[in-house]
Amino acid sequence: MGNTVKTVLLLGLLSGVLLALGQVIGGSNGLLIAFVLAAIMNFGSYWFSDKLVLRMYRAQEVGPGHRLYSIVERLTRQANLPMPRVYIIPDPSPNAFATGRNPEHAAVAATEGVLRILTDAELEGVVAHELAHVKNRDILISSVAATLAAATIMVGRMMGYAAMFSGGVGGRSDRRDGNPLALLAMIILAPLAAMLIQMWISRTREFSADAGGATIAGNPYGLVEALKKIDAISKQVPLDANPATAHMFIIKPFSGPGLMSLFSSHPPTEARIRALLGTTR
Repeated sequence: MGNTVKTVLLLGLLSGVLLALGQVIGGSNGLLIAFVLAAIMNFGSYWFSDKLVLRMYRAQEVGPGHRLYSIVERLTRQANLPMPRVYIIPDPSPNAFATGRNPEHAAVAATEGVLRILTDAELEGVVAHELAHVKNRDILISSVAATLAAATIMVGRMMGYAAMFSGGVGGRSDRRDGNPLALLAMIILAPLAAMLIQMWISRTREFSADAGGATIAGNPYGLVEALKKIDAISKQVPLDANPATAHMFIIKPFSGPGLMSLFSSHPPTEARIRALLGTTR
């Protein structure tokens, strides 16, 4: 219920940002356009967010006989969950995420890089962490946040450029020569708001998924070692990830310089490891 309420709030917040900025840029016409876009975004993000995110990373589904599929299948039985779809992301950077709108429509995806560097015990820890997200029903809000944030960024930039070149979304000539604050809001503040909302959603739930993953796997040690490896190697081989989806991954997929470093969607790996090892004392 908590995540359902958060999802509704998220849809409302990001829609409100879009509507407000549409009003600022284009008046009543801009508000109408923003309303239509918000309705499309909300519908699409709920029903198709998992497919959009998987397509974004060119994920390829795998079946029985694949190493990752076998581990997911075994741990799914231990967690008493429906079997999710299993995907491989063709990228050398080590990482993984889960997506979908509920446990019955879930997917677990891992990069080729994470399969290459982890032992079976470590990979079990990663998969168990993602299945804990599925069990906690984190995946709906995570997927919706990714889709809405990406769409907000894209729409914000489009509307900002439209205002710059045509005097506003509503075509009002009095905006042609000015209103730099409106352009700043569309091009910068909308993505900023999306990232801040992701931070609010993501940080504490990682600790919960770590603890749940340790329970599913039977111990925390595989996940601890996996977190150490992924954290170290992903800094050397960062994933070319859309910032709007950063919160979905088990480890932040990139080390952003400058302003991007302020928008960490994960708690420090060291803190997560300390919490995991503390569960055994």
